[in-house]
Amino acid sequence: MIIKKAELTHVAVKQAQYPDAGLAEAAFVGKSNVGKSSLINVMLGRRSLARTSQTPGKTRTINFYSVEDKLVFVDLPGYGYAKVSRDVSASWGGMIEGYLRNRVQLKAIVMLVDIRHEPGANDVQMFEWLRHYNYRMVVVATKADKISRGQVAKHCGLIRKRLGMAEGEALIPFSSHTKAGRDELWALLFGLTGIESLQ
Repeated sequence: MIIKKAELTHVAVKQAQYPDAGLAEAAFVGKSNVGKSSLINVMLGRRSLARTSQTPGKTRTINFYSVEDKLVFVDLPGYGYAKVSRDVSASWGGMIEGYLRNRVQLKAIVMLVDIRHEPGANDVQMFEWLRHYNYRMVVVATKADKISRGQVAKHCGLIRKRLGMAEGEALIPFSSHTKAGRDELWALLFGLTGIESLQ
C-alpha cells in the first residue's frame, strides 16, 4: 500500500492542543527506544517523518500524524526510561494517561515490545491497564530482524506468556528494517478503526 499524504499536524502536551478534525486515531505506546518512530515511518512509507533517535526518551510530546486525511497516527512518549527525573517521568505518565482516558477519537492502540527481550514490569502494567479499560489493541514485537527466523515463534510465545495474552489477542512480529509485518498491521488497523481504505 502506498501512502501519498502523511504529515505531522499537531504537537501536544495537553488536551487543548489536540487536533479537532474528528478523525479516527490509532495510538502507539511502548518503552523508550522500542522503535515507535521507526515503525510509524515504515507504516507511512516515509524515512524521517517521525523523528528517530538512538537516545531513549527523545519523544517528549504527543505527536499527531494525519494519514490521507482519513486516519491519525498518535506517537505517545515512551515509558520506563530510568535516566529522567521522577518529575519528568510522572509528567510523561500523566500526559499518556490523560490522552488514553479522555480521547473519544481513539479507536485502536498499538503496543510495542522488543522481540529480543521479555516484557518488563512497565510493559505488563501497560498491557493490563489497556485490557482493563477494554481498548481495542494489537501487540507488535519490534526488531524481529535482530533474531533468527527460527527464534521468532519462540520469542513471541515468551511475550504472550509474560503479558498473559489470550489466544485470540493479536501479536505481530515487525521489522522496520525489512518491513516484515507492515501489511499485517495495516490490515488489523483497518479492522480496529473501522476504516475500509485510505485511497
